[in-house]
Amino acid sequence: MIRKILIANRGEIAVRIIRACREMGIETVAVYSEADKEALHTQLADEAVCIGPAPSSDSYLNMEQIISATIISGADAIHPGFGFLSENSRFAELCEQCNIIFIGPGADVIRSLGDKSQARTTMVQANVPVIPGSDHAIYDAEEGAKIAEETGYPVIIKAALGGGGKGMRVAQTPDEFENAFHTAQSEAKAAFGDGTMYLEHFVQHPKHIEFQILADKYGNVIHLGERDCSIQRNHQKLVEESPCMAISEELRAEMGAAAVRAAKAAHYENAGTIEFLLEKTGKFYFMEMNTRIQVEHPVTEWVTGIDLIKAQIRIADGEKLAIKQEDVHLTGHAIECRINAENPAKNFRPCPGTIRDMYLPGGKGVRIDSAIYSGYSVPPYYDNMLAKLIVFAKTRKEAVRKMQCALGEIIIEGIDTNVDYQYEIMSHPDYQDGNFDIEFVAEKEQELLENTEV
Repeated sequence: MIRKILIANRGEIAVRIIRACREMGIETVAVYSEADKEALHTQLADEAVCIGPAPSSDSYLNMEQIISATIISGADAIHPGFGFLSENSRFAELCEQCNIIFIGPGADVIRSLGDKSQARTTMVQANVPVIPGSDHAIYDAEEGAKIAEETGYPVIIKAALGGGGKGMRVAQTPDEFENAFHTAQSEAKAAFGDGTMYLEHFVQHPKHIEFQILADKYGNVIHLGERDCSIQRNHQKLVEESPCMAISEELRAEMGAAAVRAAKAAHYENAGTIEFLLEKTGKFYFMEMNTRIQVEHPVTEWVTGIDLIKAQIRIADGEKLAIKQEDVHLTGHAIECRINAENPAKNFRPCPGTIRDMYLPGGKGVRIDSAIYSGYSVPPYYDNMLAKLIVFAKTRKEAVRKMQCALGEIIIEGIDTNVDYQYEIMSHPDYQDGNFDIEFVAEKEQELLENTEV
């Protein structure tokens, strides 16, 4: 039985995990860099251990220091949260070698799903729809150009071991391919130390839909419905909601079944997310699988009533899933907005600094996941997300209105944020009507910026 968990992360997700553990009667150990000595997660955990200097490479990505902190503190398990080492197969492997429970899938599963080319092959074998494209790794532009011709333009070139929008370029025509390939490959080498690429037909104007799954150690797999993550900028999500208004009950059942097949084919355990691209025709394609908890997990928690962090811990502790697919029902509508320390008027420039004063909204159907407080200094070394604002209501129309009201109440003084920009997204007629896809922000950005107060 898990009695103590070390959280190998920081910020709001570390706080979120600590709170879940506290409710379960599990002790917690926070790790922190020198820049995070006064961070909220270090103050809420039962213990806190410094693991290195401010740069993440010397602290939150330092596997040896984190493993040492786990052993010294006597923790049974590590929860990696999202980002940092959460999808690092080597880290999961080290945990296994040190008899530490890694709250996530096994190292082999992370490794196989992290390689997009291998993951694609797995999905084809499981009869999960995939986007037409290369069926093997590509290392040079000449070979890639031949496959692009067979696949059909436009094509998107991706890093096989990539993520976060890095190492990706679109070639609309054969004339654009060589330059796009070399640019994407150079970026992949710089970001991931690997220039292995693959390519797919570029699906234009799709919705980005992801299905939350839970899988235990005994082969039981269920899905918890979908999240619409189409509102994104440069492949970084800004707004997420559940359910997706463009999905019928029949399509939800079809996509959910495909997600479950995908997880079973990968021999998956714990919480994970199957990401799809959905065309207006109703055709959908597997994009990737995230082998961790997602930033946007609270919207699923609200419409299903299932605590995903607690579910992760119970699965890692060897418990069987307590619910079956027929027990899962989506009720109401939830929306999440990511509140970032950035200046939209200055090309979304990150804005570290000290928060002089703040007020965050509350009330029925309003949830804040955050680790900030008055007097907190936002460090320049990490992701600039300050908080997640999540609302819940009976209908989507009511949820959008509630989000507008909640965004209008937020006060964060001392640094720039994207609160007003998020308000403009919520107020846009096309968003309110559900008339949007992954190109929404790119196409409306100038309009959104003109109405944003800074």
